[in-house]
Amino acid sequence: MSGSHMWVLQEVQRSPEIGISDLASRMGIHQSTCSLLVDRLVTLGCLTKRRRESDQRRVGLYLTDVALKALADLPGPAEGILPEALSGMPGVSLKTLHINLDELIHHLPGCDETYASMPLADIVKSPNEAD
Repeated sequence: MSGSHMWVLQEVQRSPEIGISDLASRMGIHQSTCSLLVDRLVTLGCLTKRRRESDQRRVGLYLTDVALKALADLPGPAEGILPEALSGMPGVSLKTLHINLDELIHHLPGCDETYASMPLADIVKSPNEAD
């Protein structure tokens, strides 16, 4: 399973009965993207969808034994270490980081699709390369 799938499972473990909208918000992704991830995990037998016990009008997500086993084997946080590190930073540092990342984005190549699957290190020319 991919890291994003494991992250979904970890969030469901943290909040049993969570709905797709809340899950997407928690992960910072679009609801349709979250729905695709969840559907794949349902197909893999890692998640089930059923009416919430607390509110029968809403559908919640539940882990299966397959998911619990996968989570038990996970060596670290599924979302990676970056979100945890960012959450521990003071607000002023986050604002500065945001400003600097915005500046970096403005210096990245434009909407050239050839760069879409290329690592950033491969985009940047080394000092030895001639123009």
